[in-house]
Amino acid sequence: MDTLESLVQKALSRRTFLAGAGTAAAGTLIAGCGGSSSTPAPTPTPTPTPTPTPSVTDADVLNFALNLEYLEAEFYLRAATGQGLSSSDAGSGAGAVTGGGQVTFPTAAMQQYAYEIAQDELNHVRFLRQALGSAAVARPAIDLMNSFTGLASLAGISGGLNPFADANQFLVGAFVFEDVGVTAYHGAAGLLSSKTNLAAAAGILSVEAYHAATIRSLIYSQSVSSGSATYLNDANDISTVRASVGGGEEAQISATTIVAADSNGIAYERNTNQVLHIVYAAPAGVVSKGGFFPNGLNGTITATTL
Repeated sequence: MDTLESLVQKALSRRTFLAGAGTAAAGTLIAGCGGSSSTPAPTPTPTPTPTPTPSVTDADVLNFALNLEYLEAEFYLRAATGQGLSSSDAGSGAGAVTGGGQVTFPTAAMQQYAYEIAQDELNHVRFLRQALGSAAVARPAIDLMNSFTGLASLAGISGGLNPFADANQFLVGAFVFEDVGVTAYHGAAGLLSSKTNLAAAAGILSVEAYHAATIRSLIYSQSVSSGSATYLNDANDISTVRASVGGGEEAQISATTIVAADSNGIAYERNTNQVLHIVYAAPAGVVSKGGFFPNGLNGTITATTL
């Protein structure tokens, strides 16, 4: 088993490697933009064609985000307070939530972190529902029990994972979500046409990034104070599975790294297809349900494409 010191050194070495790789990739991109030296034969001026209609609307993208916020809100609210979303916040015809329960935190500070993040996620749900108005989808069915068991099995966590059993497992469970939230909002930014919606998404992304850094810091500090790398290793195993299942630009980023970003200090991004593979816990193929969403998401963006 890796020691805390070796885990930190591996993380630093990987960041150095990624920095070099990022620079090389940027150079390749710039070089690839050069034009051909040959002169093409003259061609008639083509008749202008209308700009194609986007395949998804802003409402589709915001509802996709709302599904993810429902998941995070239920996770944190149940861990912090023992209760989930109210019926008015979940929407008419909301799906059932399986699992979850109040966590006993070892310190008042950690309890406060859980409360604050839970409130933020509740606020995100309320904000998106208000922004979408009558177009807002209801909360889909959510599984906070079997989903973590299956994810732990994929990650090779021998003792399983029950984030509601104690504070350390809660932090590992939170680690599952936070980086996904950041990468999902970054990836969705390019799909939004409204500047107002884009600004709101950027604001939510920023808060999710604060959460992600807090969870990463707590995982590491708990490992240092206890002298055990058990839960830090579990988080790193989750990172490996998340990168394998969800793909995207984010490779395995150690939980000892507070900021999961590229060599330019820019957060990684994932497209909706990659995010769905993670929340459905499905490594490949076309899937429309599973994992944290046993009956799938609600809305238009619900199935993977490959």
